[in-house]
Amino acid sequence: MTAGPLEGITVVALEQAVAAPFATRQLADLGARVIKVERPEGDFARDYDDAVNGMSSYFVWLNRSKESVVLDLKTPEGIEAMRGLLARADVFVQNLGPGAAERLSLGYEDAKELNPRLVYTSISGYGAGGPYSSRKAYDLLIQCETGLLSVTGSPDAPAKVGISIADIAAGMYAYSGTLSALMQRARTGEGQRVDVSMLEALGEWMGAPYLYTLYGGRPPARTGAAHATIAPYGPYDCSDGTVYFAVQNDREWQRFCAEVLEDPAVAVDPRFATSSARVAARAALDAIIGEVCARMTREELLRRLECAKIANAELRDMGGFAAHPQLDARDRWRLVDSPVGQVRTMLPPVTAEWEHAMGAVPALGASTERVLQEFGLNGFPASYPHEGDETRQNRENRI
Repeated sequence: MTAGPLEGITVVALEQAVAAPFATRQLADLGARVIKVERPEGDFARDYDDAVNGMSSYFVWLNRSKESVVLDLKTPEGIEAMRGLLARADVFVQNLGPGAAERLSLGYEDAKELNPRLVYTSISGYGAGGPYSSRKAYDLLIQCETGLLSVTGSPDAPAKVGISIADIAAGMYAYSGTLSALMQRARTGEGQRVDVSMLEALGEWMGAPYLYTLYGGRPPARTGAAHATIAPYGPYDCSDGTVYFAVQNDREWQRFCAEVLEDPAVAVDPRFATSSARVAARAALDAIIGEVCARMTREELLRRLECAKIANAELRDMGGFAAHPQLDARDRWRLVDSPVGQVRTMLPPVTAEWEHAMGAVPALGASTERVLQEFGLNGFPASYPHEGDETRQNRENRI
């Protein structure tokens, strides 16, 4: 295995919560040095929960392989130290509130003057300009504003997606946008600004229902775990449980009828002859499929589906995912260090010739003294947590 492709790249991250930490953790996975600048009380995601031996599950997920440096940006000394870090960085990632970076004299123009080669990546809720630019944005609210809740849930009630999908979308585009800007810098020698809004990131992922509604004349229905515009696609009850399967095209539809339903006549029934027809006649179709499935056990239905090469799945909970035989067979789990001991986490999903970093989750301020001295930024306040200190989190979460 070779070193990561971003080895030698230094990222300074003035970040909190999910979106920016997700972007910078992926940069760290590729070998970048990520210096996470935290306020004296720490990234508030450290306190979202205490499920991982006293640490936040969010923080553990998002912050491995980073160095934590504490700076008080309410003081001139803190701002000066921050500017010193940016002067020698390759990338700056920030997701402060609207206008906060500019008020701290850490906006793009300020940073560009310090370091013309700097890639300056900003993540916001709604982007600069427009009537929503100053609004606060959280994941659920962006799910609402992009219409995601209108197409998610049961016919009776909308439901939020169970993960921070708006934050994750923004983090993914910040990550890919930063990589693209670094590639362009390799050609031009100049940095640039990369702006990502949560609204536009998740809005991009809403492209299919948007187009379906705009040109189809009606929005996709909320159909619970079933697909809104493809049928059969979703959960079906057997005599001893539920199986999920999906039929994607007419060739699969004919095999499904012949080998799973054991009734080829259903395939040529005019009500179900095309994908759109099957969606329009979903109730009648589900009744036919449900009657057949109810006579089978889950094991029997899964066997028929596999023989017919119809995609299928069991509904797993988090324990089932953690013990997934495919992930075990592919050796996808690793242990990483943290202030509360080793934690089990999954390798990044891209497999290539380089080795992913998989470094430790940092204690608050663990690298403050070492990093500031390395950058020639001496004289920081002694009250800052630094390497060797037993920080608040360590004291509270001893194991």
